[in-house]
Parts: sequence; C-alpha cells; structure tokens
Amino acid sequence: MKKLLLLSFLYFGITVSAQVEPRLQRIDSLLSHLEKNNKFMGSLAIQEGNKIVFSKAYGYSDTKNKTKANSETKYKIGSITKTFTAVIIMQLVEEKKLSLATKLTSYFPNVKNADKITIDHLLHQRTGIPDYINQDSITKADLNAPDLKEAIYTKISNYESNFEPNSKYAYSNSNYYLLGGIIEQITKKSFAENIEKRIVSKIGLKNTFYPSNGVQVSNNESYSFLFNDNQWKKTEEWKNEIAYSAGALVSTPSDLTKFIYALFDGKLIKQSSLEAMKTLKDSYGKALIQFPFGERRFYGHTGGIESFRANVGYYPTEKLGISLIVNGDNYNTNDIMIGILSIYYKIPFPFPNFKKTDKALISKYIGTYSSNDIALKLTIFEKEGDFFAQATGQSAFPLTFKDEKTFIYSPAGIQIVFQEKSLILHQGGAKFNFTKE
Repeated sequence: MKKLLLLSFLYFGITVSAQVEPRLQRIDSLLSHLEKNNKFMGSLAIQEGNKIVFSKAYGYSDTKNKTKANSETKYKIGSITKTFTAVIIMQLVEEKKLSLATKLTSYFPNVKNADKITIDHLLHQRTGIPDYINQDSITKADLNAPDLKEAIYTKISNYESNFEPNSKYAYSNSNYYLLGGIIEQITKKSFAENIEKRIVSKIGLKNTFYPSNGVQVSNNESYSFLFNDNQWKKTEEWKNEIAYSAGALVSTPSDLTKFIYALFDGKLIKQSSLEAMKTLKDSYGKALIQFPFGERRFYGHTGGIESFRANVGYYPTEKLGISLIVNGDNYNTNDIMIGILSIYYKIPFPFPNFKKTDKALISKYIGTYSSNDIALKLTIFEKEGDFFAQATGQSAFPLTFKDEKTFIYSPAGIQIVFQEKSLILHQGGAKFNFTKE
C-alpha cells in the first residue's frame, strides 16, 4: 500500500560567496522572511570544504536592550556538547588512558550496574541509567547544594536501572554527564580545560567554550527567547553545572561547522576512531547520528537547552557542513533546516505564508476525501483559523496558501490542488486523485 511520505531532517553580513550565489541569497531571504514574521531568531553557517560560504545572524541577542546578533554572536548549543565530549573520550582511548571496555566501576562505582556498564555503553546510550533531567527534574535542594555537580552525580547513583546494560538504546543525559566526570578524573583537569586544550585551541575555534557564569551580553553572548503574547520573552537561564558535559557548551554555527569538518578531516582523532563514532547502534553512534535528506546522509547532532535549538550536520561526500542555531523559538527548526537544504540543492521550496487563509475559502474545501489511487482518506479541516489536512493514521499537517485552489505543505513536498468536488495531491513526482465524500 502506498503511503504519503513525510520527509524529515531529524549571521551579520553574508559572506562574499553569498553575494554572488543566488541560492545562498534565497536562503538569506527565507530566514529574513521568518525573522520578519517573528518565527525565528538565530544564526546559520554553511561550510564547503574548509571555506565558510555563508554566515549570518538574524534577530537579537538581547531583546530588552535591542542588541542585534551578528555572525560572531555566541549561543548555547545543548546536546551538541555530547559530540565534543565523545571526541575527548576517543582521544583518551587513543592515548591508552582509557579503554572502550573499561567498566564504570573504575570511576563511579555507586551507579547501579556499574560493573556491567562500559565506556562504550555510555557513549552509545545503552546503559539503562535514567535521565537525570527528565527523570525527576532538578530540585531546589539540588540547586542549593554546596556542589551542584556532586549532587547530580549522587542523584544518578541513586536511580534504579531501567534495563540491563547493552540490551537496548535509550537517550539519557546521565551517560554524558558521567563521561564528563571520567574525563576530569583521568586528566586531572576540568572539563572546560579539556575542551580548550584538546579541541578549541587545537583546531583554532574562536567562539567555543564552557561558560563559567551566566550569559554575558558584553561578550557578544545571546539569551534565548519564546514568542508569547505577541512579543519575544526571555527564557530563564540554567546553571552551567545542570547540563555540564551533556549540554553546556557555547559556540557559533561557524565554529560548529569548523569542528565537524576537522573531526571528519582527521584533525582531532584517527580515522578508526571516527569510524567507531559513526557506527550506529539503534540509530545512535558515539554522539553522532544520521540526518537523511533525500539520498544524502548527514552526520551530526542536535541540541536543545532553555529555548535554544541547535543543529550541526556534515555530508562527507561533498565535504559540506551546515549549522543552524535558533535563539528565538517560534517555528519548527526541522522545517527551517528542510527549507535551507532544499534551496541549497535547488529543490523548489515556496516560502511559508503566514497570512490567515480566508475562512470563506476554507469552508469550500472542508470535508473528507477518498481515492482509488491510494488506500487512504484525506480529511481537510479548519482549526482556530488555520487550514489542515490529515491522512488516515497519520498526524495532521498545516496547509499553506499558494493560490485560491492550491495549498502546500513544503516540509514533505506536498501540494494539494482543489477542484469543485475533488482534489489532486502531488508529492515526489506522483499525483493522487481524491473525491469528496
């Protein structure tokens, strides 16, 4: 049975290349369009080989003081930190200071099943250790503890295991929090010092670091925001030790593309170590995952902390690196990335239309449609003034106005053309005829 395929993939001053490259100009236009409609604030970098060809920021780093962001503005990157942590672990393995088979008992013996959990299990998120962030949150008592990091280690040690180590995959920030502690125990240096010495200074990153305090706008660092009540509202900051080696790093999109290029170019670890990081077990490598875009497979990671949303991906065949960091979260980041990549690869991508569709027009098309071409029904409906479609057994998706008969859902390449009592659905070069019941 055929099914509708919903594709998934999950800044001041454009560079000289962008000024002469129409597709990069159109990417800039897309992000400017989203910014203008209060859907997005953030920064994008695209790197081809070792050359940054696009770098631009949109919106503010501090809305209260109207501080505009620029291409050097620094943002929190959340769980992309895990990839940095994994690289340091692999360096320690190469230096024979650690083994992937080393048991957790050597460093955190009080964690449940520590005698069965290896470094490899921690890296691949296959330990059974509950996630300290999502399990029971961080309490006020934790925050007021004399040593917040130690309080979180104790919290992790007190959890009962969710499953036998290596029996399955389950994403847990606890695994990478423990890896940060292991790095510190082995090197006798702080996680921040290891990041600086082993990665930042080694490959010449300018704006990547482990923060020692809250956001410093005077250092061109950014807050994060949510759009509520028709305005951007600042999100409360986390203490750095809450995320630590699982998600506390600060960086820029340009630094992230340089980092992942250096990782794949052999400047940080050996090729054999990179292959180990790329090896997926239940869809997760050693802090690397795959993002499909058509026939292409990008390697990278995503991150989220406060209201920051971050992505970095690398397509080895083309040596293409791309990183998007969002600090104004009011639109699906996955959809933004699909738009950017569609334009980059010259795939038609109409900009989202944020004008409300006329209710009288919507009412003409509302109903349930069936087809002889595909064993699905399509329900067209209105909700709070917005226009949606929903196929049998699938999630509803919004329809964007193109003209009075044509509506699109660009993330999946869907175009719906309405007739008097029917519609034609176009996707991936195929078309399906539906009749209104």
